[in-house]
Amino acid sequence: MKLSVTISGLTRLFGNDLAAVIDVARAVDEAGVDQLVLPDHVVMGTRLDRYPFGRFPFGPEEPWLEPMTALAAFAGATERVRLSTGVVIAPLRPAVLLAKTAATLDVLSRGRLDLGVGTGWQREEYEASGVPFGDRAARMDDGVRACQALWIQDPPVSFSSPTVAFTDMWCEPRPLQPGGVPVWFGGGANEATARRVAELGAGWLPIGVMPDDELAQGIAHIRVACAAIGRDPATVGVRAGLAIATTDDGGVDLDRTMARVPALRDLGVTVLSVTPARSVRAPGEIAPFLASVRAALADA
Repeated sequence: MKLSVTISGLTRLFGNDLAAVIDVARAVDEAGVDQLVLPDHVVMGTRLDRYPFGRFPFGPEEPWLEPMTALAAFAGATERVRLSTGVVIAPLRPAVLLAKTAATLDVLSRGRLDLGVGTGWQREEYEASGVPFGDRAARMDDGVRACQALWIQDPPVSFSSPTVAFTDMWCEPRPLQPGGVPVWFGGGANEATARRVAELGAGWLPIGVMPDDELAQGIAHIRVACAAIGRDPATVGVRAGLAIATTDDGGVDLDRTMARVPALRDLGVTVLSVTPARSVRAPGEIAPFLASVRAALADA
């Protein structure tokens, strides 16, 4: 299994020195972690109570680095770690701009980009961006198809869908990775997510630290969806959150944390995702934490 780290909770870790996150990217790269992930919010309104997955862990004042911009900085500061969004709210970006931005980042990172996409959840964020909220899932799907057409098809490229359309376009440079940038879909353990993963995606990003029964249900849906279109489900990745167990004094209990790994592997999880901001207390603790998790994962 591979190891992914999501950098969030910027205020708690970095205070007003957000540029220090680049030092963390270097540490992640040097620790041998497989993937470095940034989440996304363009703006945030006050209605955090509308978060559909429990209590939203941050206030509206929490800073969110624009992920594609920040990952470009990470690309210049790292050499091997894959770079990912987790997730970028795709419908808030025009499809052709997202295609251009992702392809550029893939080129600058020499083929290290994974594009995690989702629809977001806050209506106010869409309204402030001037984008309709109600058809966001269709806009995401159409946008991903448009991006993949621009990345893969020989130009000039034409594309038509209910929410995105263009004729005879070039979008250069194209990604270095064969087949374009791998797209991973965030979403719940349901048939709609499974269908888009099977048709368009390299993998599934379950939301948060999903219970095992929901993970199993989502993976089962993906296997059925793959079978329906003749795709080998073994070609689909699953990046699942790993809850960090703590000791009585607030430190990391590595044995309890890693005890869940065999069950996740048996379910079909291919990438474990950890979020250091929930368990470390300072940026300097991140590298030792990741090194210990990676070593324990190798023995699990």
